[in-house]
Amino acid sequence: MKKVLVLIVFMSSMSMMAQTKSELLKHFEAYYQQMKSQGDIQGVINAMTHLNVLEPSQQRLDTLAYIYVSEGRNLEALNTIGIDNNATDSNINTEVKALALKALNQPKRALVFYEVLFKKQPNAYLAYEIADLKIQTNDLAGAKASVDYGLSNVKEGMKKAYYETQRPYEVPMKAALTYLKALVVYNMNQNDNLDQAIGLIDESIKLSPNFNLANLTKEALLAKKNPKKE
Repeated sequence: MKKVLVLIVFMSSMSMMAQTKSELLKHFEAYYQQMKSQGDIQGVINAMTHLNVLEPSQQRLDTLAYIYVSEGRNLEALNTIGIDNNATDSNINTEVKALALKALNQPKRALVFYEVLFKKQPNAYLAYEIADLKIQTNDLAGAKASVDYGLSNVKEGMKKAYYETQRPYEVPMKAALTYLKALVVYNMNQNDNLDQAIGLIDESIKLSPNFNLANLTKEALLAKKNPKKE
């Protein structure tokens, strides 16, 4: 009789726990939707975290990491999903790792994930990012190949955003890729290729006169070409 009583209590307890979990899931799902409708990003993060604790899901972790990286919280994004390159990773998971590692100035690590994305869906946007990272890691031959691919596959209307000024601005992707081509050419031989690099930067500025970064780089190269006499 005592064993039967213990079993009844145990089963009742399990039923109550299941009911409580179900109620909590409904609560946080409703809370998530409410925070989303209000545009409360921290509230969305809190709700998603609670939902994942109650019912763990890789999809939820990927979404949570994407929210973090969208808010510039790159370490938190990587702490959520890690930095390993897994064959089973979703596209969102891979993109988050690429974006976060690049933002954290880890070009070699970021490059791994950008190349995974490029293999799945090659395009001029990813070619630009890969070329930029390869310039940073001094893989100039690889950077040139990526720039050439980008220039051969760039489409009308593609834009690249830059953030070095107080107000972010956009330039045509062709201008952005031409600018990277100038950097590759210059870094291959900083003395012999100086004029060619300046010419390419002029091409990028012609495509987009508001290209602040290209204008600044041109000024720096011209100063090297024509140093002021003291």
